[in-house]
Amino acid sequence: MFDEIQKLLKNPYIRQLRDVRVLGLVVFGILALLVSWNGIAAIQTNYELQKQIARLQQENDVRQLENNNLKLSNEYYNTNEYLELAARKQFGKAAPGETLLLVPKTVAMAHTTNLESHPQTVQKKQLRKSSFQRNFEAWMQFFSHRLDS
Repeated sequence: MFDEIQKLLKNPYIRQLRDVRVLGLVVFGILALLVSWNGIAAIQTNYELQKQIARLQQENDVRQLENNNLKLSNEYYNTNEYLELAARKQFGKAAPGETLLLVPKTVAMAHTTNLESHPQTVQKKQLRKSSFQRNFEAWMQFFSHRLDS
């Protein structure tokens, strides 16, 4: 065992590691790697913080727009036009010279069309589904022996 250690110490590569210059280069390399790693970690942290700041600023902008919309709604509710429309709707009032026609809801609804029954609407709903969802639904229809759609 002692002979193996002596033989290992006589190896030219091991002798180079004993040199102060080589040892200094190795220590310098390790320090450079540690500093680089620290810099990369700081950059990553800054990037994550910037993403959070951007997300919070967007949320703040959205809240500001919502507040502005509410202010505009409140201003509209204080106008004479809104009061007139609300009075017409709630109390069945009309302006002077106007004739008011009241149509029962059943009659009005009898002359409307159902948007769900139109083929264009059904096609638009199909287009909104992802390809994975359409594929899954096609397989489910196949396995349940439905041929309708």
